[in-house]
Amino acid sequence: MKRFLLPLFALLALLAAWHFYVALGHVPKFILPPPMGVYDALTGNFSTLMLAAGATLKVTLVALCAAVLSGVGLALAFSLSRTVEMTIYPFAVILQVTPIVSIAPLVLIWVGIDHVERALVIIAWLAAFFPILANMSAGLRAVDPNLNDLFSLYGATRWQRFWRLLWPTAMPYLLASLKVSGGFALIGAVVAEFVAGSGGATGLAWRILEAGNRLQTEKMFAGLLILSLMGVIIFYSFATLEGWLLRYRR
Repeated sequence: MKRFLLPLFALLALLAAWHFYVALGHVPKFILPPPMGVYDALTGNFSTLMLAAGATLKVTLVALCAAVLSGVGLALAFSLSRTVEMTIYPFAVILQVTPIVSIAPLVLIWVGIDHVERALVIIAWLAAFFPILANMSAGLRAVDPNLNDLFSLYGATRWQRFWRLLWPTAMPYLLASLKVSGGFALIGAVVAEFVAGSGGATGLAWRILEAGNRLQTEKMFAGLLILSLMGVIIFYSFATLEGWLLRYRR
């Protein structure tokens, strides 16, 4: 019970401090709106913001699915061939350490203005791809050598070795990486929409940028609140999935 009550009390205290700071300090609403101003902006623009949130969520989930497929597939290729890993892994590291903000404009130019949504997905995929690749590779390397020898002793096929040994060993690593990559995919989608600007983006980040240009700070806070809730839902959805699958696995 305390796990839920303590964060709730902390949130209420933060909102109360925010309200009194704005009211007593006479802070202009374009600098810091009161909590009720944010609530009014959220309710007054709810349908618009939710449509924009749906567009951002779609890009996030498509990019995350692409990251899972490509990351898992490439990790399997690494486990089968050390040569493939030594050839490709450095390029994956380069993509990871290069700031996504610097890559996004190039992706938009290369993909073209007529395919903005595709460019957004690619940028979000770049943000989410590496944690899955790295964790899945680590999981495949974490196989117990004794169990591996046992499978060889019994003449297990490659498919049996993968399905009954490699996959169960790597699954906790993959599930842990999904909690990280889900947030990274959302961040990548937001960055991509900021970079795309009015070039065709229709997501929540574009609505926040538009509100900022008009000094509608309360609408910006409403958009940020929805983005934060989306990130929390994605994280705890994968955390729940992880707990259920690993309990079932045991």
